[in-house]
Amino acid sequence: MSREPERVAKRLLDVAGRTYASEAGIKLADTPAPLYRLLVLSVLLSTRIKADLAVAAARELVKAGAGTPRRMLDTSWQERVDALGRAHYVRYDESTATALGEGARLLLDEYRGDLRRLRERASGDVGELRNLLCELPRLGAVGADIFCREAQQVWPELRPYLDRKATSGAGRVGLPENASELAKLVPDDDLARFSAALVRVSLDKRLADQVTKD
Repeated sequence: MSREPERVAKRLLDVAGRTYASEAGIKLADTPAPLYRLLVLSVLLSTRIKADLAVAAARELVKAGAGTPRRMLDTSWQERVDALGRAHYVRYDESTATALGEGARLLLDEYRGDLRRLRERASGDVGELRNLLCELPRLGAVGADIFCREAQQVWPELRPYLDRKATSGAGRVGLPENASELAKLVPDDDLARFSAALVRVSLDKRLADQVTKD
């Protein structure tokens, strides 16, 4: 395979270009329910647990009826724990079930359950958006980065969102470890998939080798 950056980027998208939201069955759109489900997924992914377990847990919570802040609160703490357990998300199941309930309450109280209101409060300032996201229980800086990497698909002001986790993946496949240089390699509409692919190869050497093989 040619080592030209554009060709490596295309190969990367072909091999690993699937967002975590898509993997979790979230059809991301700038509407309240899918944005909230992305937020929940970001909380789940931000703990020290395998990504596939977090994705499975997000699916189980939706199956349990907890796909909006109101419905999350309508489920009992034990129902949330059980949904996480069915996905084998067991190391952090009880504390995460608590955090999801508290986060749903905060979203309802502060933003009427609509993350687009949080976006409006940030007024296009990406740093402020991250700060507001970090106010949510259990999300933190890692979870805020995850949310922003994926949400850039529908919130263009976040583009390009290629954080340190993404740039470390770029280095593994021989791409420049600079966000502005990386952003030039793919169309804007592919940046969410591109950032997810970079994170995936940062976590999986065999996947990175698949991208770079001749």
